[in-house]
Amino acid sequence: MKTKFFLSVFILAGVVSLSSNCSKSGSGGEPTTPVPTIDYWVTKGDKSVLLQKQAVSLAFNTEANNFTNIEIDSASKFQTVDGFGYTLTGGSATLINQMDAPSKSSLLTELFGNGTDAIGISYLRISIGASDLSASVFSYDDMPAGQTDPTLANFSLSLDTVDLIPVLKQILTINPQIKIMGSPWSAPVWMKNNGSSIGGNLQSQYYSVYAQYFVKYIQAMTAKGIRVDAITPQNEPQHGGNNPSMVMSATEQADFIKNHLGPAFQAAGITTKIIVWDHNCDNPNYPISILNDAAAKPFIDGSAFHLYAGEIGALSGVKAAHPDKNLYFTEQWTGANGSFDGDLKWHLKNVIIGSMRNWSKIALEWNLANDPSYGPHTPGGCTECKGAVTINASVVNRNVGYYIIAHASKFVPAGSVRIASTTGVSLHSVAFVRPDGKKVLIVLNDSGSSTSFNIKYKGKWAVTSLTGATVGTYVW
Repeated sequence: MKTKFFLSVFILAGVVSLSSNCSKSGSGGEPTTPVPTIDYWVTKGDKSVLLQKQAVSLAFNTEANNFTNIEIDSASKFQTVDGFGYTLTGGSATLINQMDAPSKSSLLTELFGNGTDAIGISYLRISIGASDLSASVFSYDDMPAGQTDPTLANFSLSLDTVDLIPVLKQILTINPQIKIMGSPWSAPVWMKNNGSSIGGNLQSQYYSVYAQYFVKYIQAMTAKGIRVDAITPQNEPQHGGNNPSMVMSATEQADFIKNHLGPAFQAAGITTKIIVWDHNCDNPNYPISILNDAAAKPFIDGSAFHLYAGEIGALSGVKAAHPDKNLYFTEQWTGANGSFDGDLKWHLKNVIIGSMRNWSKIALEWNLANDPSYGPHTPGGCTECKGAVTINASVVNRNVGYYIIAHASKFVPAGSVRIASTTGVSLHSVAFVRPDGKKVLIVLNDSGSSTSFNIKYKGKWAVTSLTGATVGTYVW
């Protein structure tokens, strides 16, 4: 690479950096205030570099060049970030809880701590009852066939007390501020019109009972020392083929919220947020139609999305329709047959950068942990869902989902605010200002070749380069 700069050129881990002395003497020989330098971390699609801090910091300067500018404007502010993370599925909790104590403590500290070697996960989603990545199907009020329990006398968190709740409590000792969202895959089968854990609808006669089910759940978790910050009424309400699953139309969800769940929370003094939809970006009219209901809207904090269909820009359409309501990106899987570089590029572009640029307060990948055979899962549940980590007894392997989230979670804590940044055809970016005042820029080069560019901020710029299929997180 040729340059007009009188600087030292370092080529490190496939990343080109230009470095200069950032402290200069003024006319009187006294040093001026140093120009801030940029520290940065890189992951390459070929796995040769994984969340590696680069040895040489970047320096801001004003030497002219012809590289593309990624310009950051900290005066232009958007949404506040609640966090980045995963779903702690029942299966994930089981695998973590079965590790030997030192290995479990080490893993949880790495995942949820804020030390040099930690990635600072700040948001978790959990299933209310079983998800398809639980070892078995269950709710908190299962009854023998033909029996019902409209008073919820048999409600119990007992199955979650084995693994999920102990793991959550250990996580909370590491990060007491972590936010938790609960999502049910199905109501108890006796409340449904098909009497099955797969598909079917909630019978209207049980709407008020199911609302109390949520109340009891939040109160029982609170009694265990676990605050549930938000819930969605139904995971993927238009997908009835999973085990467990339940179908809920927008009309049904609006009725359930405005006439049952919202008033039940209000009566019980529950401040847990209610977030609608929790499904794909191809149907933004579902949450918009619920928010258009003047009786339902006051109970609703916002809408949640997955991206197994549709385009991530749909979030901005919902924001435009209801600018007073929040947006959340709650799930995207990586599969057993995916490639590291392909998943790294797609998920950084869409889940991290895309969701944040379209107003989401969180970005969550799907499963936190799996075993070597992609279990545990329910009969008929996902057989190819790859966790952020694979746990074999007490041995941990970090998968692509780990690095997808880590490039944000390690550097962008809760309370950070998204700020404006420009983005190009192959260079995708999102920027934040943290509570400590530092700026963070995440850049993905999703092209097949190395690309040089300027990080431009307040009239100065720093030159860097990312090889193809590489992500960099820059902090100054």
